[in-house]
Amino acid sequence: MDASTFADTIERQRAKQGAPEVSFYKDALEASKQFRTDYDNSLNVVKYDQMPMERSADGLIKHIINEKLDTKEYCLDIYMQFIEAGKATGTSRHLTEEVAFVIEGTGYDDHYDVHFECKEAFEWTWDTTPKKYEWGPGDFIYVPPYVAHKRFNTSDTEARIVVCNSRIIKAIGFDWFEQLEPAEGFEDVWVPPAD
Repeated sequence: MDASTFADTIERQRAKQGAPEVSFYKDALEASKQFRTDYDNSLNVVKYDQMPMERSADGLIKHIINEKLDTKEYCLDIYMQFIEAGKATGTSRHLTEEVAFVIEGTGYDDHYDVHFECKEAFEWTWDTTPKKYEWGPGDFIYVPPYVAHKRFNTSDTEARIVVCNSRIIKAIGFDWFEQLEPAEGFEDVWVPPAD
């Protein structure tokens, strides 16, 4: 078989016609060159006083690493979650899995497992009865992708938990992140989900 079997004369003529002239490749080379310069000047160490606090719909958090901060980390977002004694976070879900490490406090997570079918589009459903996972200092918590979850502090002191999420899922087109309900006292910063 020769090449003419796969590419006829009409296709060859169309291949170079009717398209606007762009500089995507050249722009990518220039952007990469600038990225490497910027990267060399980014932070290797983020000091405690460079980590901003935020009143989020999930409660009070301190951003350790975030894509909006000038650090050399480009794959993870990491924050410290503060949960007052006897209080809870809001309920959220995101397509990236979450890992968390308990520094201080005791409590539990409620996880509402997700189920889906892929027909013409994804069809998602969530369990209405949560699975309960207890945690304490030094424990590691895993939240599977798109599982709705809420964290409760049952101790008489503030709980502090370091939470890690990957930016990779977002970068490949799955920026599915919803706050289903806000933490108590943080209703003013809540962005309700679309559905």
